[in-house]
Amino acid sequence: MRKCAFLTVSVLLLIYGCGDDDKPKFTDEEMARIPLAKRDGLPEASGGFAMVVGGETIASDEIMTEPLLDHFRPIAQKSSFEQFKKQARPDIERLLETRISNILLYQQAKREAGAGVDLEDALEKATEAEVRRFIVSFKGDYAKAEQALKQMGMDWRSFREYQKKIILSQDYVRQLLPERGPITYSELVNCYDEMKGEFFSIPATVTFRLIDIQISNLEVTDPNRSQLEQARELAGELVKQLQKGEDFGELAKQYSHGHTASSGGLWQPVQPQSLAKPYDVLAAEAEKIQPGQITGPIETGEHIFVMKLEEKTPKSFKPLEDVQEEVEAKIAFDRRKKAFDEFSSKLVQQTELSERNRFIDFCLEKIFQRCNQ
Repeated sequence: MRKCAFLTVSVLLLIYGCGDDDKPKFTDEEMARIPLAKRDGLPEASGGFAMVVGGETIASDEIMTEPLLDHFRPIAQKSSFEQFKKQARPDIERLLETRISNILLYQQAKREAGAGVDLEDALEKATEAEVRRFIVSFKGDYAKAEQALKQMGMDWRSFREYQKKIILSQDYVRQLLPERGPITYSELVNCYDEMKGEFFSIPATVTFRLIDIQISNLEVTDPNRSQLEQARELAGELVKQLQKGEDFGELAKQYSHGHTASSGGLWQPVQPQSLAKPYDVLAAEAEKIQPGQITGPIETGEHIFVMKLEEKTPKSFKPLEDVQEEVEAKIAFDRRKKAFDEFSSKLVQQTELSERNRFIDFCLEKIFQRCNQ
């Protein structure tokens, strides 16, 4: 079961990286035509693009990370640039909006918290705890953790600084979001109906016995007839014996070549859709009969099957009363997410729309080029 988690302002940013030490580089020509570029302390030029929000630079290379390029590469390689822009733009817009709101939210949170020794000490302790937790998530392998940071465009110093921003911003966001109010029964039912297909479904299962005659493994008793002919004859004879009341399990032990022959051909409850070839044909056959009935011979490739259905359980869902806490958590999550998105949207509106569009257009063009190199 996937757990509902509180939305933090850091999720997308953490996925795509935000290393402060790996600033992109710009040409003189680009610098001349980017009024929002942060010009102080820029490294040597190499063709990036940047915009400044609240005095902090958002660089195009922060957006165009390897995970993002990997995501868009199949799309870019199969589309024209215009088609690619139409499909990719919403994702880049959301990513940029997240980056902008993170910056402005952190700055506002810091203003609200104020500066002081106690605050810095608390942030340091909380940050060190997050660093340890990050390393533990890689089973204590420091080298693997460091490699993961590099893939996100970070080193340990920038990761610590980033965690400070997250911690401070999260505390501020919690103060902004609405308190958990009463949940009506209709809200509960509607949310349950939306969630149950993905989160609370209990798959259909079938239990059956199988005589699996594998043609190539059948001992030839008549050299004048093919193995296939003799396998078909054997399967037909077994069906006749079963119809007369012979024990299926005993016949399976004697004649089946399948891996469950020693247990009387019994297949424990399985999900029909999980049956691999050549046994996948049994799922459709199980739908046609009721428990206790026999079907076959079923011929498929190198196998001839005779099946007895023991039990059939249809797809169902966990009842609401068993998952009510999870549904309530989802409702609370959605309420808070809506409130945060509205607040975040107001923050993003503080930036110039024209500059955002120009930055996005640049990123889309460069992503398309890199994906087709």
